[in-house]
Amino acid sequence: MKQHLIVLDLDGTLLTDEKVISKKTEQTLKAAREAGHQVMIATGRPYRASEPYYRQLNLDVPIVNFNGAFVHHPDDRSWKTFHEPISLPVVGEVVEALQDFNVHNVVAEVMDDVYVHRHDEKLLNIFTMGDPSVTVGDLRSYLTDNPTSLLIHPELEDQEKIRRHLAEVHAEVIDHRRWGAPWHVIEVIRHGLNKAVGISKVSEWLNIPQDRIIAFGDEDNDYEMIEYAGTGVAMGNAISGLKSIADEVAGTNNEDGIATVLEERLGLKVESKI
Repeated sequence: MKQHLIVLDLDGTLLTDEKVISKKTEQTLKAAREAGHQVMIATGRPYRASEPYYRQLNLDVPIVNFNGAFVHHPDDRSWKTFHEPISLPVVGEVVEALQDFNVHNVVAEVMDDVYVHRHDEKLLNIFTMGDPSVTVGDLRSYLTDNPTSLLIHPELEDQEKIRRHLAEVHAEVIDHRRWGAPWHVIEVIRHGLNKAVGISKVSEWLNIPQDRIIAFGDEDNDYEMIEYAGTGVAMGNAISGLKSIADEVAGTNNEDGIATVLEERLGLKVESKI
């Protein structure tokens, strides 16, 4: 079989609800690589929070982070890194506008530096994986570099109001996505960026055509990736909108959905070592 590129979202897709890769899925991905296929990660997470899984799978290709705003090869410095942050003045305008809404917090990430508008232990627990530098205080005063992403944690009833405001006022400069429960976070990145943009750069480098890309996802930030891939697969636990555009719906992230699809589509024979 010709070489395929397997693209994996992390949370809700590759990872179970316990945030681990199941043994069967790990074995299947290893078998796919041994058969000559390529495996990559495309996630909204920063690299520091996705590196453990990259290393666990022994990957050797670029990785897409921040939903396409940052693409790099962890072990090959000759690979041209792609990084498109948000303009600092735009961030200032957004933070200023948020004063009119009910917002718990705002977080800006400048690669591995984290800036938190207000101190929040629960929210900080999400962003401290990988031991980043954390600064707490008004972003309008402390943030001095263009951030890779901006995360808004609103009251649930204001989430859609804020998204409408962002769409109406800032649509030409930023794009925004929604995190799933329990964190109803709005993630903001530079306009025109998404996972598919990053995947296209990697697939071109690997010389694997679009029709031989199999992508797996479950959430709002996976739409473009699922549409772009030759085979877009929504997990059984995916949001209904993603299932409606996918070529196939797999089992859930807790049911080895990825492994089942890959075994069937790539003709893999995996001996269980569980």
